[in-house]
Amino acid sequence: MDTVHSAPTLDNIFLAAERLRGIINHTPIFYNAHLSEQYQANIYLKREDLQTVRSYKIRGAYNKMASLSAEALAGGIVCASAGNHAQGVAYACWKMQVKGAIFMPTTTPAQKIKQVRLFGKEWIEIHLVGDTYDDAYYASKEYQTVTKAVFVHPFDDLQVIEGQGTVGLEIFKDADFKIDYLLMAIGGGGLASGISTVFKQLSPRTKLIGVEPEGSPTMYQAIKDGHVVTLEHIDKFVDGAAVRRAGEITFEICSRSLDKVILVPEGKVCSSILQLYNEEAIVAEPAGALTVAALDLIKDEIKGKNVVALISGGNNDITRTEEIKERSLLYEGLKHYFIIRFPQRSGAFREFLNVLGPNDDIARFEYVKKTNREQGPALVGIELKNREDFAPLIERMDANRVVYEYLNDQPDLFQFMV
Repeated sequence: MDTVHSAPTLDNIFLAAERLRGIINHTPIFYNAHLSEQYQANIYLKREDLQTVRSYKIRGAYNKMASLSAEALAGGIVCASAGNHAQGVAYACWKMQVKGAIFMPTTTPAQKIKQVRLFGKEWIEIHLVGDTYDDAYYASKEYQTVTKAVFVHPFDDLQVIEGQGTVGLEIFKDADFKIDYLLMAIGGGGLASGISTVFKQLSPRTKLIGVEPEGSPTMYQAIKDGHVVTLEHIDKFVDGAAVRRAGEITFEICSRSLDKVILVPEGKVCSSILQLYNEEAIVAEPAGALTVAALDLIKDEIKGKNVVALISGGNNDITRTEEIKERSLLYEGLKHYFIIRFPQRSGAFREFLNVLGPNDDIARFEYVKKTNREQGPALVGIELKNREDFAPLIERMDANRVVYEYLNDQPDLFQFMV
């Protein structure tokens, strides 16, 4: 027999909004002219990247802790997080003067770790454990068993979900138009569960779209299979939405409330991060750009509609910029890697340069001359101006009898070499 969990209520979400008054920012909804023109729709961005801790996570964390008794808080709290929930908990610990232990994976961007320390100050201690959120989660549960501290779950908790639901209240209150589509990122499902609880009652005709990274289709797979599943492997790039297992409570809500869940390639997310920065001066983290990336996948469906896309967070580490650009170029078909076997004679490389088109650029070249061999392999990365330039490049390489191996479509070899 399936377990039936208690569900968040609209009344409790209104109560959460009262608790959060004066603690969080009531973030704005902005009409975006560029995206609206691009998709021939009215696109609005809900800017949770402008939140107190630069993501919506403070809402659920603070609401959960504010609902606890003084006796429970005196024993301290513990949480596990990929970064944003940790910042919310840290801020709440400082604000409420409660001791907290925060577990994060060792892969958490340095910028997020630094922010956790800044928000929590002397009230928190940080433990970096494992490579994923799930590793940190299991370590935090062991800590809880020993210390009896209260565990503040990042998504699978009624008070956390109800805190996140206040995002939905603000969207509904601030929108002076009928919302046809509402897009929100999904990691464990707390945000989508809270917002959908609001909209299913206050705006039932709004289509609710969950968005996950293609490399971490946690809720998508759970809904497809009809039960919560644990993914064996995930791509951790979209760290704010990369979890191996969705919540039990959040699955029940999302499976009955969301109209669909869209999977977005990580490379497309990177392109959207760069677009938001270059065109709108918005610094979105990968999870924060998921909804904007998803617009391209439903562009025919949303033409002429009013669409709200939630920018869930802006905690992006500047040191990731090169990786973001690289992933974007690869996804857009603008960067290509080859192993090229050059004849070991003078002039061979000069001849290869004649194969390149006028707008083709060598972005990477690694070559070591081998003795006693007729050919020497080189790793060559070529950046194109237009996607359409790739086929003519291959034709010229073949016509000039260049000996090469294409790496982009060989994931194992590509990851090892590049």
